Formats: sequence, C-alpha cells, structure tokens
Amino acid sequence: MNRTSLPACSVRRPHIAATIAVALFGTVAMSANATTRSVGPGKTFATPCAAFAASVQGDIVEIDGSATYTGDVCGIGTSNLTIRGVNGRPKIDAGGNNAMGKATWVVIGNDVVVENVEMFGAKVPDQNGAALRLEGNNFTLRGSFLHDNENGILGGLTRSSNILIENTEFGHNGFGTGFTHNLYIGNVGSLTFRYNYSHDANVGHNLKSRALVNTIAYNRFSSTPPGQIGSTASGQPSYEIDLPNAGTAYVIGNVIEQPSINQNPSMLAYGEEGASNPAQDLYVVNNTFINDDSSRGTFIFVGGGVTTPILMQNNIFAGVGSVTTQANAIDKTNYRTLSPAFVDRAGYNLTPAPGSAVIDAGSPVGLSASGLSLAPTAQYRHVAQSTTRPVAGAIDIGAYEAAAVAPTPTPTPTPTPTPTPTPTPTPTPTPTPTPTPTPT
Repeated sequence: MNRTSLPACSVRRPHIAATIAVALFGTVAMSANATTRSVGPGKTFATPCAAFAASVQGDIVEIDGSATYTGDVCGIGTSNLTIRGVNGRPKIDAGGNNAMGKATWVVIGNDVVVENVEMFGAKVPDQNGAALRLEGNNFTLRGSFLHDNENGILGGLTRSSNILIENTEFGHNGFGTGFTHNLYIGNVGSLTFRYNYSHDANVGHNLKSRALVNTIAYNRFSSTPPGQIGSTASGQPSYEIDLPNAGTAYVIGNVIEQPSINQNPSMLAYGEEGASNPAQDLYVVNNTFINDDSSRGTFIFVGGGVTTPILMQNNIFAGVGSVTTQANAIDKTNYRTLSPAFVDRAGYNLTPAPGSAVIDAGSPVGLSASGLSLAPTAQYRHVAQSTTRPVAGAIDIGAYEAAAVAPTPTPTPTPTPTPTPTPTPTPTPTPTPTPTPTPT
C-alpha cells in the first residue's frame, strides 16, 4: 500500500540556487550581539519555548539534557537561531499538546539549526502532527533522535530552501495509516540526508522527499524484526526511500533493508507519483540492498513517466525480486545474490567476508551529468555515524570496503628529556656471509 500520500506542499517558484555544495551549508554568520540562553532546572529559562520567545537573530539556546520538557510546544520565529542540547540529550515530550495544530516545534524562522535533542509524542487532531514542522527557509538537524511521532519531520515550503539532516536517528514515526512517515520533506530546493539511521516507520516511509535535488548518502534504512529489542517498537514500512516526483537524486553508500513484514515490496521508489521535478537523473551507486521478504520484492521502482535511464553501479542486491522496473536502466557491475557473504549479517556488519565475490569487483565511478563525482568516500557506522571509506585496490561492490579502516592513533605525550649519558662505542659488526643459492 501507500503509493498515495499527502499532496505536495504549495510552493513559489523562485530561482533555484541550490547545489550539492550549498546543501552542505556553510556556517551562518552570527550576530555580534549573539547571546547564549540557558534552559533547564535552575537556569535562566525553565522551558525551551520561553528561551525561543526571548531570542534574537544569532542567539544560541542551550537546553540542559538532564531534564524532560513535557507539553512545551511553540512556534520558533527567530532566524539564524541555534538550538542544542548540552550535558546530555534533552527529552522534548509533546505530552498531548501541539503548536498551531501542527507540531511540537513549528520552525518559522530561516536558517535554524537544531542539535542533540530527543523529540517524541507529537500528534494533532488531523493525525498529521510532527516533532518538527518546517515553514522557514534553510534548516539543519544533526545528532538528534526523533521517534514515536505522527511525523518525525514534515514540511519545507519553498524551492529556495535547503535542508541538511545528519547523524540523526528516526524511529517508529507515523500514525499508521500510510500517510505519515519517519520524515516527509516537501518541494524544497535540496535535501542532504547523510549519516542517519531511519528505521521502523509505522506503515509510512522511512524517508520521503519531493526536493528538486536529493543527496542520500551513507545512511542505514532498516527495521527491527518482531520480538527483537530495538530503540523503538518494530515497524512495517512502505518504501524505505520515496522520491515521488523524481528530480536529481544521488543515492550513494547506503544500507537499505526491507523487512520480511512490510507494506510495499519496493525499496527505493523514484517518480512513481509523476516526474514533475525538472530533472530526471537518479544515481544509485555502491549501496547494499537487502530484501528480507522471501516472497516478493523490487529493489528500485521507477515510475513510467521517467524517461532518462537511471544509473545503477556497484550495488549489492541481496534477496528475491526484480532489480528495477525500468527496462533501459544502466546496469553496471552490480551483484545479485540470495546469500551474500558478509562478516556478520545478523549483527549488521555488512563488510564483505574474506573471499567474497564483491571484493575488488566494482568498476571505476565517474561523474554525474552536472560534473559531480559519484565515488563513495565514507561508510555508515552505527548508530548514525560514519567512517572514511578505505581505498585499497579496485573498489568493492556495496556500501562497505573489505579493507580495514586504520584507526587514528592517540598521540602520546612527549616526555621531558633527560640528559643522555655518553654512549659506549658500538663494535663493528661482522659481515654477514652471502647465502648459498638453493638448488632448483
């Protein structure tokens, strides 16, 4: 189910300034009069919303992570505002309340950054609530955990807006009807979604985005089998990734797993609601797809309105099902298997096992139509982290390189030097005799 969903957000059509580089966001210049406003027990502000109301552009709001803030909901109108948890990760519990009938926090200001918060419990009468409702331009979320909301994130209103989400966990969001999701990004200029863990959507998608440009890199999309303990309840997602209006999309270096119990057999959907975005170029490079549904599956579903061939290169497609519905897709050094050789499949160590057929079996990765490199440079590390992808010989197929990543050594303090005694002369060594060749 669930190839239908909420209508696309109504948008203006200004000049599109978004590129991949812009989507990665430079730091917004802060006001010279920026103030750090402290929230928590015994702090200047008892609740986050009180601090937001007092803030001005460039301020930093620090929320004490030792407390839970229940029922504190509001709109955030200040632009260039940084909100972050300190001394642990603060818990923001909607507690049955909502702001404007929309969300726990409705982000109206532009260039807002949210870091290191946990948000849960968002619900509204129309069953379309969100922890974060995005109504301003440009938004960054990092290092956070959004779970058990009707939507984790909902919104994005203008094509001049760029959204960056990194190092964040989304789990078991969705009302359960299939119209709400772990996160749902509207028709914005760009979404960069990297180093995240999105799992167990409650019937909806683990990621849905109508952005003109989507960069989805080095993430894990998966679900917890029923009966196993996870950070949230087990879910039954529809698509793992849904890009319903096509556009330019880079899907690189991800782990994409479909559980045995799901609401739709397709894992990555592209343009299935109509290829209404200006571009139609999809690059699926060095991902590891795993279908745990033994009865059905489509790894990449491409809508009939997409006429540009998609690129599939250096991917592992593990499990039953069709690789793609697009007949003219470019299929380049991908690996199909029912029994992939991973170091520890159950533990999600998806590094190729010694002797695996995918080692050094990939082909060199080139450039996109706009000249961007498609080569993977990182690997997902659990939970919601990343490491550098090693370079050793030819590239391996899949999201992980078999070569070990060398850890960065911890510097050893330099000891205070002590006087060195005069050394005793070393005798001249006796020359080593030339070895006698072994007869052949």
